[in-house]
Amino acid sequence: MREPEDLVPGALNFRDTGGLAAEGGRTRPGVLFRSGNLAGVTAEGREAIRALRIRTVVDLRDDTEVAYEPTDLRGLEVVVDRVPLFAGSVASFFRADVTLDALYRTIVDDSGDALVRVARRVITAGPVLVHCSVGKDRTGVSVALVLAAAGVAEDEVIADYARTEAALPAERNAMVLAYLRRAHPEARNLETLATRSPAPVMRGLLDHVRQRYGGAAGYLRTHGVSEEELRALRRALVMDD
Repeated sequence: MREPEDLVPGALNFRDTGGLAAEGGRTRPGVLFRSGNLAGVTAEGREAIRALRIRTVVDLRDDTEVAYEPTDLRGLEVVVDRVPLFAGSVASFFRADVTLDALYRTIVDDSGDALVRVARRVITAGPVLVHCSVGKDRTGVSVALVLAAAGVAEDEVIADYARTEAALPAERNAMVLAYLRRAHPEARNLETLATRSPAPVMRGLLDHVRQRYGGAAGYLRTHGVSEEELRALRRALVMDD
């Protein structure tokens, strides 16, 4: 049997967020998918995307990343919605040698409109695939907020985020780290930024969101999401027991 991460051949770190425990139920399979970039998707992978009935792909990457690893979904009736999530380039975070905690708080505090747009795509344009370059940080933050706002248990949100670390190929990590160490020899946070998805980091982010915004649903409300939209998000994502 094909493992969940192999559902779409050629897609890095691809998975369905279905089956997570939520208030009164579980997340629906086949509604919200997440992954890294789609530049390497094979013909078999494109057929898999068709079979999954994905209608919308939300691409969180900046222009430079898209030009370097363009999405290849030829032949599919899929809308690609570009929602760049960083205020600066990916390279700028490596140059600044930020921590994951600081990076995630920057994403949340500075990208309200973009994160709301991701949530609204889940409500209105699903099934949806959300992706960035690796499917770890921008995807991890945006999917975590959407799931938490829909009432998914915090431990489940954190565990889904943490799965990425084991999904990244070791050979990919080695090549990326070798390049980054040459480019930024003084940086101390390279390995964590490029390859890790530690559960405590996501727990810390959710604590920050709770303290500053009253939780993920409160965060979306703060940035303009209505109560009806929040109810629609839960209906889209959660099956009641």
